[in-house]
Order: sequence, then C-alpha cells, then structure tokens
Amino acid sequence: MDDKIIEIKNVCKSYSDKPVVKNISLSIRRGEFVTLLGPSGCGKTTTLRMIAGFEQPTSGTILFNGEDITLLPPHKRNINTVFQKYALFPHLNVFGNIAFGLKMKTIPDGEPTVDKRGNRVQKMRHLTKAEIKDKVNAALKMVDLEDYGHRAVNSLSGGQQQRVAIARALVNEPQVLLLDEPLGALDLKMRKDMQLELMQMHSQLGITFVYVTHDQEEALTMSDTIVVMKDGEIQQIGTPTKVYDEPANAFVADFIGESNILSGTMVRDCCVDISGHKFECVDKGFKYNEPIDVIVRPEDINIVPVNDKQCLIEADVLSCVFKGDHYQVTALTHGDERNEIIIHDNVEVNVGDVIGLYIKPFDFHIMHKSRLINEVEGEMHDKNVVSFCGGRFECVSDIPDNAPVRVKVDFDDVELTDDEEDGTIGATIISAIYKGSYWQYIVRTDTYYDFFVDNDYEWSIGDRVGIKIAPDKLQIEEVRREDEE
Repeated sequence: MDDKIIEIKNVCKSYSDKPVVKNISLSIRRGEFVTLLGPSGCGKTTTLRMIAGFEQPTSGTILFNGEDITLLPPHKRNINTVFQKYALFPHLNVFGNIAFGLKMKTIPDGEPTVDKRGNRVQKMRHLTKAEIKDKVNAALKMVDLEDYGHRAVNSLSGGQQQRVAIARALVNEPQVLLLDEPLGALDLKMRKDMQLELMQMHSQLGITFVYVTHDQEEALTMSDTIVVMKDGEIQQIGTPTKVYDEPANAFVADFIGESNILSGTMVRDCCVDISGHKFECVDKGFKYNEPIDVIVRPEDINIVPVNDKQCLIEADVLSCVFKGDHYQVTALTHGDERNEIIIHDNVEVNVGDVIGLYIKPFDFHIMHKSRLINEVEGEMHDKNVVSFCGGRFECVSDIPDNAPVRVKVDFDDVELTDDEEDGTIGATIISAIYKGSYWQYIVRTDTYYDFFVDNDYEWSIGDRVGIKIAPDKLQIEEVRREDEE
C-alpha cells in the first residue's frame, strides 16, 4: 500500500482574483503528525479547508489514498475537522454532541449480494442505540471525560469543550483528523497540557493528524513534519530539528525561534565576510563575492575573553537578562558596520563590558538572498515620468512616451513614509526582518507588487505606508514589444 494518504498537487486558490494559495504541492504520509505553520493570512487554514472539502481549489488536484477527491463534498471524505471555536451544538449535551455524526452514519449490513442484473449490491443500515452508546462512551474515555456525557456543553471549561470537539471528530473513526488552531482559545497552561494530550492521542490512535497553527513552539513540540508557509507558498518542509537547525531562508529563520540574521558576502568556499570580518564556515557552491544572508542562532554564540585565541570578534554589551537556564545578552559588534546581536549563554556579563565572541564554522548558516534588486514592469507616461504599480514617478530618462519599460530600484533607494498620502503610491508592510543594523521590509503595493526595502525605521506588519523614490534612483530600461521582435 502506498505510504501517502494525502497528496496535494499544484493547488491554487484565489478569491476575487486575489491569490491565497499559490501552486503548492505536498504529500502527507499515513499516521504522520503534520503541522502547517505560518503567520496569519499565509494560506494554511485555506489549505486545510481544501483538504476537508469546505473549499474547492481554483486549480490543482487533491488525492486521498490515491483517489481524486478535489470535488468530493466533505461528508463523503473519511476526514474529520476540529475547529478553533469548536462549533459544538449548544442545544445538545456532551453525549448528544459526540453522537450527532453517528446517528447519520450508515454501515454495511451483512455481506454484499448480487441482484438480477448481476450488479453487486451492499445493503446499509444505521447504527443501533447500543452501538452508538458504546462508541460515544469509548470516545469520552479517550478524552478523559467519562462522567461528562450528561453535562451541557456551555457548562464546560474551554479545555473540556475542546476535548468534546475532538471526541466528536474521532468517534467516526476517520483516517485523517484535521485540527484548525484548536488550542487558540485556551490559556497558556491549558495549551501546554493539551499539546501533550494531543500527542498521546496521536500515538494511541495511529491516524494521520494535520494541524494548523501560527505558534512556533507548538509546531516544534508536537510535529513529525512541519510545513512552513508564507504568503500562500510553502517555504520549507522538514522535521522540527531540520527546520530549526537548517532554515531554508531568512523568513523561516526569523519566524521559528530567535535568530541573528545578517547580510554578508561569500568571499569564497567556506569563507564569509560580515561587516569586514571574515569567518570560517562550511558552506560551498556560492559565487565568489556573492551577497548572501547569514543566520546564527543565539545559543550557537559563545562568550569568551577578548584575549582568548578563540575570539573571532569583539562586541559591547548592551544588556544582560537572566532567563532561568541562560543569560540573554544583547551586544553591538565592532567592525565596519556595527551589528546588534542576541546571545544565549550561561556567562553573566555587565552592560558596557567588551566581550569576545566565538562561533563554530558549522553554526553559520549561509543562504542565497531571495532577491538582489526590485524589478517591475512599467510604461513611460511622459518625458521624465514613468508609470508603474499604479503610480507615476518622476525619473531621468529619454525613453519615448508609452514605451514599455523595466524599472529597477535598490532596496535602500525605496523611501517609506508614515502617511501613505505623502508617498507616490500606498502599500502595506507584510514582512519585517531585523538584519542587525537595519530592517528589511517586504512592502506590498495595491497592485500586488512586493518591494524589498532596507530602512532604519521600525514599522509593524500590517502598517500602511507611502512609497517614494527619488528620480535619479530609478534604473529604467526599454523593453521591446513582442510585435517588434
């Protein structure tokens, strides 16, 4: 039997021409605990709802046990869903809520027979009251609510209601259980308790769990496999250890756990330059002097005396906070560009101290930059005026009117304004990553182009900003029309 129970192939989903899920492909193995992880609006819940059948893909295919279920309604899939808000029936007690699906369920009645036309016929029947009672009681025992069958659901705590929702989903014996942020309404202690209980249920039942959350700790604690999503696309698929220790890009590193993310240059194989300091690493295959991103986890940085032979770089201590099992130190490195970094070590230091830092070569994680320059299609509107992303920008160009052009802009040449009315066009901050000495933003225009912007000022995700670009910072190239080629 094929080990894959669910296959998602090139699935896209759009609402009013706005893409929410963008051509994702994913295989889920039988008995696996898979977590779809990402920030709000990344497409994880939409993906879960397409697996459940509550949403249909705009394009692409979803297979269950090798069969195409893309257009199959939810009640015909051997898949059940636990929702964040539980969706319990307030007019039914706990027993009635769990028994609801069983009362409508039919099962084979006896062996199949052959009718007069030679067709194989399977007679079906509803479950008896005794069968329903046995199954509900078994489900109540599974979620540790054996004596709660008679209780009204609105008399239960949040954790108890969540268990009822899980029991209602499991009582129908699905092959796959989908969980859409089921712990979101619980307090911290109850969340942690329920994480352990869900892991135990998964181990006991052996069925496939597909779990949606934006909580990184939850994903790292519970999952066999984590699928990190951003902006409708899969960024990385891997075990919790793999995703944490070897993030695929700066977004994954920033989203999962704490990271120091710095810009650097790959001087040659196994040698990276960060702010004028050359460090030994283990990465190969990059172009010489290629701009790259460097990621170092705080726990992989060791504090050493400045005169120690292991000292790779010196730094000034900005703060030192005791965290129970380690000190969290924030320091400012010495160099051509001073970078703020976070260190987790068991060494206590004082504000103002000059410390040495040591990082092992394999603890530098080097990755290609996702983009080196902003590049967008536009059109010359008038002499020294170019139109793109819904706005008209002054420029320096002798390209004729109405000519199609390609506009390039460096990250640090895009100016952001607090008031979008002060900009040539408006946009929304959709990503913010601190790079040690500046912020790198992804700013989405109302025409859905994403500008990468390097800026010293701090904005929050979701902020509306204006975009301005100085005329001499626009690099404009004329593009040949197809009929001219």
